[in-house]
Amino acid sequence: MVGACIGVFLLAVLYEGLKIGREILLRRSQVNVRYNSMPLPGADGTMLMETHKTANCSPFILRQRMLSPAHFLQTFLHIIQVVVSYVLMLVFMTYNAYLCIAVAAGAGMGYFLFSWQKAVVVDITEHCH
Repeated sequence: MVGACIGVFLLAVLYEGLKIGREILLRRSQVNVRYNSMPLPGADGTMLMETHKTANCSPFILRQRMLSPAHFLQTFLHIIQVVVSYVLMLVFMTYNAYLCIAVAAGAGMGYFLFSWQKAVVVDITEHCH
């Protein structure tokens, strides 16, 4: 039972690391995104900078991104993440208190170890506008 708890704990840490690792890879693979800034006068006479994101969303570029090795890697890592999350859910649903604590503690430890690198929130559902 101790070995199972340690294994589940490490699997939950791996799951959290995988989530953050996928976000980091996604951030690194984001190319062809440009930001245009323009000064705007503020209400009290100060100058504010307004920033807009523009992306190249031609069908050729989108198809090229979809067939890229980075997208295939993201797809493979997504499959692993889904499988690991379902395994952790099934372990938790055994209602064994020790295993449930191991899942929760592993998720907390994984978040503690890996989430500090997550400085910028990335909206992975954002599409070209």
